Amino acid sequence: MPELSHRMPTAMDEKQRSRSMSPLRRSGPGRGRRALSAVVLFLGFAAIGRFLIWAHAQPTETTVLPMVSEHPLVPLEAHIMSKCPDAKDCLKQLVLPAMQRVYDKVNFTLSFIGTPTDNDGVACKHGPEECLGNIIELCAQKLYPEPKTFLGFTMCLTRDYNLIPQRSLVEDCALEHAIDFRALNDCATKDDGALGMGMLRDSVQRSANVSKHYAENL
Repeated sequence: MPELSHRMPTAMDEKQRSRSMSPLRRSGPGRGRRALSAVVLFLGFAAIGRFLIWAHAQPTETTVLPMVSEHPLVPLEAHIMSKCPDAKDCLKQLVLPAMQRVYDKVNFTLSFIGTPTDNDGVACKHGPEECLGNIIELCAQKLYPEPKTFLGFTMCLTRDYNLIPQRSLVEDCALEHAIDFRALNDCATKDDGALGMGMLRDSVQRSANVSKHYAENL
């Protein structure tokens, strides 16, 4: 068992004890003020940090916030034939002015007029070329559902409706409205044309249903 030392305190011991105790003896108003200042400074930095984090999270003047519609879009349809002279006037004088005013309030679609046949085909008033023109315009609507694009493309074709569906016209209008001509052609010819014909048949049936509904309610 270790022995305990019972030596008497020396002058050196008293001096060391005096040094070790001196900070307690010197604590007074000055040290209290310094401690309080340090606390205030720390709280100040913490508050600034919270403000910077909050400010970073807030939208600035250049932040673009998405616009959320308070009401559902209203359905708006135009029923046309791609090689019909009246379609040109309808789109230019009626549809375009309306869309310029209410484009953000409507769900716009183009449907086509024709007659379904017994062999799952469609008969178009202005012949097979019109059927192909209708399919091309339906493909544009399918691939580019933004009305500004597919409606602009359709109006471009309709300006020279007598040339529909010539390749040069379709290519020029596709280029003008940033539409991929190859994707358009693939859509119209996929499955040996079955996809496009199916789209046209559905569209023609839609127009027939709408016409019947309004005829019965007039």
